[in-house]
Amino acid sequence: MNNLPSSRSGHALGWPRVTFLRCSGLVTLGMLIASWISVLGSDRVSRQPFLSVETVDRIIIFLKDLLGLGRTGAPAYLQIEAWTETAVLAYDTLVISVLGIAVAGSVALATFMFGARNLMVGELAGYRSISSRGLFLSIRAFFVGTRAIPELIWAMLIIFVFFPGIVPAALALGIHNAGILGKLGAEVVEGLDPRPIRALRVNGATRLQMMVYGVLPEALPRFITYLFYRWEVIIRTTIVVGFVAAGGLGLEFRLSMSYFHYTQVTLLLIWYLILVVAVDLTAAALRRLVQ
Repeated sequence: MNNLPSSRSGHALGWPRVTFLRCSGLVTLGMLIASWISVLGSDRVSRQPFLSVETVDRIIIFLKDLLGLGRTGAPAYLQIEAWTETAVLAYDTLVISVLGIAVAGSVALATFMFGARNLMVGELAGYRSISSRGLFLSIRAFFVGTRAIPELIWAMLIIFVFFPGIVPAALALGIHNAGILGKLGAEVVEGLDPRPIRALRVNGATRLQMMVYGVLPEALPRFITYLFYRWEVIIRTTIVVGFVAAGGLGLEFRLSMSYFHYTQVTLLLIWYLILVVAVDLTAAALRRLVQ
């Protein structure tokens, strides 16, 4: 009797097994369908639908403006003088990204080990005190607060203290990414093999010695890898931070859009693409050296 197939079993009837991956896929598909239904539903009451001939015509007109078609005179991206003037802005944008990642890396490097749960309040702590737990919670709160506020908001806050320029942009990018790098670094420490670190503690090493000789050599290569990844992200964000008069290509981009200098916008986008590709290639090469 036990050899008879069970007709009540979902697996015997050919039903797929319920897994987290399948459930996630179904939920994602449902949210995607619901979002498009919402977009198309709101378009019915708007003046110009999202999917319409008018929208396509506006896109074509805008692309022609960016390329300078139908306008008198040479477009900005074909003028040597325009390339020379915007080269200074591109250099400022690169400087902003370097200073921003330097600020973020310095702050995160000094704090990420103190934000690791296993090292401060977990199995590798050795002894638990109110001060160590308070330091751990303070560092974690710093990571959450700095990365929760976007770079653009940080730039708008800092601009009230500093004059517009490279420094506010670099500080805004550095503060936001310090929280991200610190959280990533703390997770690296929490994922390390605890046996070498525990051996140091058993042999009488202090917590600071454990960090310097046991944790830092193991976590530093992956931390530097994350640092270069964040640099790639920062160079893409500099143009957004520049919208609030922080300097670089971002400020000029906003002004060009405001005055309808569309070929100038195209030139700035070309410079921006050059910077992004250059930083991506440089960061990839540096990551290979670290690994």
